[in-house]
Amino acid sequence: MPKITLDMNTFKALASDTRLDILRTLDGNKMGLKDISQATKLNKATLHEHLSKLAEAGLVKKKEREGHKWVYYKLTWKGEGLLHPENSRIVVLFTTTFLSLFLGIVFLVQFIKGKIVAVAKPFIETGEMTLLAAEDSDSIIQLADPRFIKAPIAQVPLQNLTVSDLSNTLNTNIGLKGAFGNAISDAKIEWTSLNGKTFTYGEQIIDGVKDGTEPLGNEISSLPQSIFAVVHDPALQFIAIAFIVTFGILFTMALWRFRKNKIPKL
Repeated sequence: MPKITLDMNTFKALASDTRLDILRTLDGNKMGLKDISQATKLNKATLHEHLSKLAEAGLVKKKEREGHKWVYYKLTWKGEGLLHPENSRIVVLFTTTFLSLFLGIVFLVQFIKGKIVAVAKPFIETGEMTLLAAEDSDSIIQLADPRFIKAPIAQVPLQNLTVSDLSNTLNTNIGLKGAFGNAISDAKIEWTSLNGKTFTYGEQIIDGVKDGTEPLGNEISSLPQSIFAVVHDPALQFIAIAFIVTFGILFTMALWRFRKNKIPKL
């Protein structure tokens, strides 16, 4: 609500206790002349004169329904601001409150969703799995496009390959960091295939070569086409919790000030 300037007309309008009573009567209401007359115990002629003064000062406005003879009066933003000077601050406080909630939800969703940081693909020629670091991208389809993938950073032997091997190799080569520069441990890296299968930390991706009798080709054919490394940054969770707690505190303050401000100051 904009800042209110009290001019001479406003001072004159507020100089009467009767007009102050009319303002309080209209606070939060839109009322016809008859209703205001009953509430203030004023005859309609006297009431009409006071309402005209309040309208000239910009504190009350007269509304007529199109096609109807019924007329009602209500406070303008200036009139409401005089009775409740804290309105604008409360609006700002509520806006900040729900902005905090929105940001908390955004960071929480980002934490749950995670961020794709790498992709691992079988490398047929060497019988190893090639590990590639990913560019910033939230889309698996984009990540599979070579334009969005950097050069390979490592090749991990297929024999007895586990998720922990891939995570350790990835972290050793590029050193994953969170939003606060916090290190991301190997156990916090989640590996997921295109079909939605999630590999647990330490789980073997394939059975590996057993006493040298299993052909390498079978080994490769048992691998997923691509395995994506997804990181759920704990820092994002802490940020989300901080914003949600802030929302709770601000919301409580805003409600308290709103209820307190319902009492007219004039």
